[in-house]
Amino acid sequence: MRIPPRITRIGAAGALASALLLGGTAVAATPSTATAHAAVSAQQVRVASVGSICQSKLPAEAHDTLDLIAKGGPYPYPKDGTVFSNREGILPQQNSSYYHEFTVVTPGSPDRGARRIVTGEKKQEDYYTSDHYATFDLVDFGC
Repeated sequence: MRIPPRITRIGAAGALASALLLGGTAVAATPSTATAHAAVSAQQVRVASVGSICQSKLPAEAHDTLDLIAKGGPYPYPKDGTVFSNREGILPQQNSSYYHEFTVVTPGSPDRGARRIVTGEKKQEDYYTSDHYATFDLVDFGC
């Protein structure tokens, strides 16, 4: 299993990011450092959005999608298997064709719904999103 790299910061930038993320008190930043601090805290927020989920906790439809991916298809939607560009910047940065997306059927939805599996190139590098790319969980196949 591959765990996405985590960004750790120390010093003033880390203190500001921690304060913003955890609701603590932050010290005032000068205009020259405010932009750098905002970039650090934005990166921290994106990285914090990648969690993990035990494979057994996935919905049944996600298991169906993972089975289809393992078999190489056929997939129920034309967009399944297409490149996922990671425009949201939540997943670890990779080359433009590194990730691919697959639909996780949402019962009762008139369209593809919001649930997806996004795969990376490494074995068992599968991310689940239930909220159309707002957050991702790396699937843990060991539990």
